[in-house]
Amino acid sequence: MAEQSGYQVLARKYRPETFADLVGQDAMVRTLKNAFKADRIAQAFIMTGIRGTGKTTTARIIAKGMNCTGSDGQGGPTTEPCGKCPQCVGIAKGTHVDVIEMDGASQTRIDDIRANVLDSVTYAPAESRYKIYIIDEVHMLSTSAFNALLKTLEEPPAHVKFIFATTEIRKVPVTVLSRCQRFDLRRIEPEDMLALLRRIADTEKAEIADDALALITRAAEGSARDATSLLDQAISHGAGETTAEQVRSMLGLADRGRILDLFDLIMQGKAGDALNELSAQYSDGADPLSILRDLAEVAHWLSVMKVTPAAADDPTLSPDARERGRDMADRLSLRLLGRMWQMLLKSIEEVSVAPNGMMAAEMAIIRMTHVADLPPPEELIRKLQNGGTVTAGAAPAAAPAPTAPQQPRAQITRAPTTASGAATAPRMEEANPLAHYAQFDQVVELIRSNRDVKLLIEVETCLRLVSYSPGRISFAPTDDAPSDLAQRLGSRLQAWTGARWAVSVEAKSDAATISETRDAAELALKQEAAKHPMVAAVFKAFPGAKISHIRTPEDIQAKAAEDALPEVEDDWDPFEDD
Repeated sequence: MAEQSGYQVLARKYRPETFADLVGQDAMVRTLKNAFKADRIAQAFIMTGIRGTGKTTTARIIAKGMNCTGSDGQGGPTTEPCGKCPQCVGIAKGTHVDVIEMDGASQTRIDDIRANVLDSVTYAPAESRYKIYIIDEVHMLSTSAFNALLKTLEEPPAHVKFIFATTEIRKVPVTVLSRCQRFDLRRIEPEDMLALLRRIADTEKAEIADDALALITRAAEGSARDATSLLDQAISHGAGETTAEQVRSMLGLADRGRILDLFDLIMQGKAGDALNELSAQYSDGADPLSILRDLAEVAHWLSVMKVTPAAADDPTLSPDARERGRDMADRLSLRLLGRMWQMLLKSIEEVSVAPNGMMAAEMAIIRMTHVADLPPPEELIRKLQNGGTVTAGAAPAAAPAPTAPQQPRAQITRAPTTASGAATAPRMEEANPLAHYAQFDQVVELIRSNRDVKLLIEVETCLRLVSYSPGRISFAPTDDAPSDLAQRLGSRLQAWTGARWAVSVEAKSDAATISETRDAAELALKQEAAKHPMVAAVFKAFPGAKISHIRTPEDIQAKAAEDALPEVEDDWDPFEDD
């Protein structure tokens, strides 16, 4: 019979056994140590954080610390469990009879809580100081399971402790959170992660380059378990000395320097060169989605660097990449970087659902190079106003002088100004999309023309207009107005007009709503009509009669014009072939 392999994956082999082994959680460790020293151990703890930050591991360390008896069997609760007594050994192996671990993701029902917790909670520990219940992914429990646990959680027996772990703290009921001592486990900082991976690699006698460890650190996104799993895979992939190129190939990543090259080409508006670089990276094994994500990361990094220059000192980047980043941040405007960020987010979404990711990525690159090549809107307006010529292909960054003659690019030339300014007005109106909405009535008509019936009714009945100017609306809501009216109104108007709208809410206003104004006008018309001798005669002959509707000559004329138009289906396309 073949002998079984004793190999253990690095994520399990180097799992922390004591508080001193925990990486990047200094605040939590300090709090727990002080609580143990003062004998103020809470009845319930809840650990929250992203995957792989040590939630379940911390729960087991706490369990060992509470039940450790020391090497002589006489010790009490401690933050430095010995790891040798029967209690520590049993908890580490997962075989301790008084430490019950429950998976909340697979055991969600009230029957599971009753069988694993409620039926045994009143019994004293069999062989340790405390009976400890560890429930992982506690947010997955059903509502009835949480309700069944509440009373026991609030007033547990003296010998019982609860430790919960979750990645979705918002899904845990407030009634449960209020009964627990909460610890938020942080993402591990890149410096700490690099030191951890280097220590593990040296212990395993694995030769791996620092650049390779930096790539693993970036890919792990602050998760120690992900990082050690990737390190395990990288060591096997390298089969000797593991280089950054091998890790990059394993992860399907593009070289950071080449990502900066691609981003620089996009910013210079060189669509052809950018597509060639994208194709070369794709041929070398980089995934199109990963390339766009890396480009988005560069846009974010450069934007943050313009606000906080210290962001350039990223330990996961090479000195050359940091220097290039500083240079690009100096050359590019924050407005352009923000525009690239928005376009990249949309492009990532498109590539993730496209049947051919590479084609979608190429289209995204073409769009971005075109946008990067355009002059800023304020420069366009200023030159049009001054009677200058605006070149449509002015790149935002200084590019090397071309050695070969280039084809002349399209130019936008300002029309000659007449005495009345008629040539300039249409262009200025196109440059300002809000010029069509000088009055709030035109905004209401825009909502009506887009057939957003719900928003139209809310604007007419729930909005008391305080002030209005194109692009800015200030109103006081009625008592029955929806709480998100301002947010939805602003986002819809921005989507329809292509311009940003500032919609603010005031506390109070004496202004009438559109509906109230319309009703008041209709009531005034009815009162005026009731004074007419003919109408008065009708009321006298029919005492129960009342005026239900009034049509003015203008209403009759508009209705006749509408009836004269042929009926057209909503989805009719005038350019569609018969």
